[in-house]
Amino acid sequence: MKALKVSELADYCAELRDYIVRSCADNPGHLSSSLGAVELAVAIHYVFDFPTDKVVWDVGHQAYPHKIITGRREAFQNQRKMGGIAGFPSIAEGDSFGAGHSSVSISAAYGMAEAAELTGQECNVVAVIGDGAMTGGLAFEGLNNAGASKANLLVILNDNRQAIDTNVGAMRKHLLRITSSRRYNRMKRKVWSGLNFIPRTRALLQHLAHTIKRGLLRQSNLFESMNFRYFGPTNGHDVATLVRTLRSLKEIQGPKLLHTMTIKGKGYAPAEKGDPAVWHSPGKFDVATGERVASEGGPAKYQYVFGRALVELAQADKRVVGVTPAMATGCSMNMLASQLPRQFFDVGIAEGHAVTFSAGLAAGGAIPFCNIYSTFMQRAYDNVIHDVALQNLHVVMCLDRAGLVGEDGATHHGQFDIAYMRPIPNLQIIAPRNEQELRNAMYTAYKGTGPFVIRYPRGRAAGVAEEPMEVLPIGKAEVLRSGKDVALLTLGHTALDGAAAADRAAEQGVDVCHIDLRWAKPLDTEMLAWVGQNFKHVVTVEDGVINGGVGSAVADWLSDNGYACHITRLGIGDKFVTHGSIKELKALCGYDTEGILRALLER
Repeated sequence: MKALKVSELADYCAELRDYIVRSCADNPGHLSSSLGAVELAVAIHYVFDFPTDKVVWDVGHQAYPHKIITGRREAFQNQRKMGGIAGFPSIAEGDSFGAGHSSVSISAAYGMAEAAELTGQECNVVAVIGDGAMTGGLAFEGLNNAGASKANLLVILNDNRQAIDTNVGAMRKHLLRITSSRRYNRMKRKVWSGLNFIPRTRALLQHLAHTIKRGLLRQSNLFESMNFRYFGPTNGHDVATLVRTLRSLKEIQGPKLLHTMTIKGKGYAPAEKGDPAVWHSPGKFDVATGERVASEGGPAKYQYVFGRALVELAQADKRVVGVTPAMATGCSMNMLASQLPRQFFDVGIAEGHAVTFSAGLAAGGAIPFCNIYSTFMQRAYDNVIHDVALQNLHVVMCLDRAGLVGEDGATHHGQFDIAYMRPIPNLQIIAPRNEQELRNAMYTAYKGTGPFVIRYPRGRAAGVAEEPMEVLPIGKAEVLRSGKDVALLTLGHTALDGAAAADRAAEQGVDVCHIDLRWAKPLDTEMLAWVGQNFKHVVTVEDGVINGGVGSAVADWLSDNGYACHITRLGIGDKFVTHGSIKELKALCGYDTEGILRALLER
């Protein structure tokens, strides 16, 4: 690519964009974000010298062009598949920094810039962050810290006014004011035309930028006020201008921010003009028509069950509200947003704020259902402890995508939530095994007191008919199958594989007593005492880490109360799990039907 003339880069971008579209049509991934960042990635790699220079891509949804440019063109065909490259940046693949969660790029890049100064390295450090990720608190912390330094850091703000759903909040309005000011943009064009290496011109540039900040916007530019030199906005799809701009900015020392305007899905009409939330990750589709390949039919997804149940509760009680950190469509809270918008809150990509905001709602008399993907709830752990649990507030924390999630891989598996939630006092943790149990869990949490955690997996439910909701007894397990040889204790949707394994064990002469624990906390100690008295062999199964999980809780209780059972705990071992299909990953971790069957037969 570097051997091309600048005038040839537009054709290169077109070929790169076409390759991404054709690859993702057959092997699904995060499409539209990467299409919008093609020219940006090409210009960055044309000007900077990766990997000597460091490029940190925030989240990674926009990093497909970067992966292909940096020697992974053929490997990209198998991205997100078992044994293939990851869908997100990865240090193990040679990227400067791994990123699967948002808002990390500025802090990480600033650390690299300071490390380069300390160790005498000659390198440039670039952070590429979307306007959606810029709503996260960590991004502001990074700006605040880096802006007070003299670090040679370039932040590129890729502004397409869209995260997965439409961006919300004051940051969105601030960026809109900047990009829509006619007077500002007239002056900006003069600034860009004079951007070169001549010191006198550079002084003029600084003066003009200061004038714009103070006069034309009639308020402080946020980035300038944090001591970042602000440049932009500029067209993020004009690769020649981007190259010229980046070459100039490369010569300017200190923290600086380039504001680029891009279009999500750029260059592929169905993605560019279609529903942004759909084309963020569209699944398989026909390249020629843009028609998406329908997934196989089957039961409703847990996410749809949650969305419908929340609307049902909110319609019956105006105190019920929904809170999401920018994942309304993903968790199906968009149903509530469309029907009862006053009872819906999208707080932006800010998980910690989502939890504490929910605590404030609860303290004020509302009943918040705060839906955060399990992997993202890790970012709000302190808020859960201090702002919800310590004050025993009635907040319902719904952990979507709990357990293995498949192709998104290690950054997105919800494998830790049972282990990190279980030690917190006052929490009540339930994992429904099917769609009706999810409805009942939500109703139980609504009717209850104190903080609740409801964890449920990604994807389709069990196919059980949905009935009116009812209250479940707190901390009570349910016997699903009677047996005398071995006790099988499953949590949540692992009951499905457990039931299949129990059937197959019976065919081989092993009589399995299958119990759905339902609750990870509080445990049904009466049931556990009965198990301890009647079974020598106990198998526990959970879709989460074994260390500190519900199997550990069962083993601890039985041991502490003098029951000498042989306990086999199935779940995720002490490792980060790679990407692949959920079926492949469950087999890899040993708690699919075959894995459970092996444990039941090994007595």
